[in-house]
Amino acid sequence: MEHASNREWLAAEPFTLALSAGFFGFFAHTGVLQALEEAGLAPRRIVGVSAGALAGGLWASGLSATELADELLRLRRVDFWDPGLPLGGLLKGGKFAAKLRSLLDDRGVRRVEDCRLPFAAVVYDVASRRVRSVDRGALGPAIQASCTVPLMFRPLRHEGRLLLDGGVADRLGLCALQPGERALHHALRSRSPWRGLSAEVPKGLSEGPGRKVLMVDDLPRVTPFRLDAGPAALRRGHAAMTAWLAARS
Repeated sequence: MEHASNREWLAAEPFTLALSAGFFGFFAHTGVLQALEEAGLAPRRIVGVSAGALAGGLWASGLSATELADELLRLRRVDFWDPGLPLGGLLKGGKFAAKLRSLLDDRGVRRVEDCRLPFAAVVYDVASRRVRSVDRGALGPAIQASCTVPLMFRPLRHEGRLLLDGGVADRLGLCALQPGERALHHALRSRSPWRGLSAEVPKGLSEGPGRKVLMVDDLPRVTPFRLDAGPAALRRGHAAMTAWLAARS
């Protein structure tokens, strides 16, 4: 649809929303989700990697974007910070798992198949050294595995496999998309201290007839020690998505 607005492009046909990896980027992703909700635009399914799996998975499970934003704005480091033995990562992940269970149990959603929208989390399988998408089975572990940032969290054992953050090898979630699948990517630049990268543009990022990309360049940096930057990142994501929707292709 030449010269249509991006909002009209999304509304014209079903689309998949792909939320990329990006250290603590779930604040910005949630702002994007809020703007989509306000515009009355719902994807046919959601693909999430790392921070994108957290925001996208919880949204797919039934939380509204506003409810998700409220949860994130209440987040404090003590809510997920549980360092200790055994080694393999700074944090054990028990607090993170408990928080996910609480949010999902409140909505009676325990499996990926129970989500209101189809959802796929991208994870990295340590043994096979390959990424794969998880679109069936327990939802909480799927989200947590996709968020298991190397060195920050120790690998998560799930269904007999050791899993890590899918952003290790596929920050955009491309492995979960079918050839020619119509998709909108909210892609976050990597500024993760755990990866030793600086403002990296994800490989494979390009627009085409069936793919649109939103990348916000001036997001505040959020870390476990800078959660106070989260509200500004959420607002920036919302503002950028609102402006993008109004813009013409």
